[in-house]
Amino acid sequence: MKVLVTGAGGTLGREVTAHLRAEGWTVRAHDRAPLDPAVADEVVTGELSDRKALSEALAGADAVVHAAALPSPHVAPQDEVFLNNVSASHLVLDGAGRAGARRLVNVSSLSALGFAFSCHGLSPAAVPVTEEHPFVGDDVYGLSKYLGEAVAARVARRFGLTAVSLRFPFLGTGERLRRHLDAVHADPAFDRSSLWGWLDTRDAARAVGAALTAELSGHTVVNVAAPDTSALEPTAELMRRHHPHTRLDAPLDGHAVPFDTRRSRELLGFTPRFAWREE
Repeated sequence: MKVLVTGAGGTLGREVTAHLRAEGWTVRAHDRAPLDPAVADEVVTGELSDRKALSEALAGADAVVHAAALPSPHVAPQDEVFLNNVSASHLVLDGAGRAGARRLVNVSSLSALGFAFSCHGLSPAAVPVTEEHPFVGDDVYGLSKYLGEAVAARVARRFGLTAVSLRFPFLGTGERLRRHLDAVHADPAFDRSSLWGWLDTRDAARAVGAALTAELSGHTVVNVAAPDTSALEPTAELMRRHHPHTRLDAPLDGHAVPFDTRRSRELLGFTPRFAWREE
């Protein structure tokens, strides 16, 4: 089975490419910057806005993992972030449907809820936060990921294929993760807007692999996060201090992450393997 991975040179894309190859997929890796030919079975370079080049990249792919995006509202002018991310989602996912792919994995973000980059310090209505929580944000990145999920849903309906939008928190491993944890431990307010969610990048790649093979139909949004937070303080204490008006719909014992991840377990059969905390 052949899978196209867009954004294969990024933090997650590299891990996904390596993981899928190890699982026996034939991987065609795409990025706007040149890639080492050794990272995948096939390597394609170019802009996703180049329709001819994208059509060639999609040709013959049984599945597509769309991981390419500008990863925050701060890495480029806001118009560029929004237009790049939404346009790329449409071009890749719609193009995959037209090319005959039967499975799409759309790399979304828990930013699609709208808390993470809000300039107003938003709080969720209730925790644990489920996939049904509405988008309440004011930033262009969160909006672009929310609309990317809408694009995936439309494509699934239009072409009768299966699409999974994976909502990831902060992703990191090694030094990248350590820097993030150090910042949170120095001041938990640093990660208030993201509700202290995190996931090892290697586990994120495993979740992508699970989404490619899970028995699903139509379009499904799935929260994927480590079971614990990035913080040292108990979660209930963090919520009382930083989100005092959020309703608690279930106990948040110990360091439990305030996102509902049941779908990732029950629909994808996914359980994280990597942890930072010694309990």
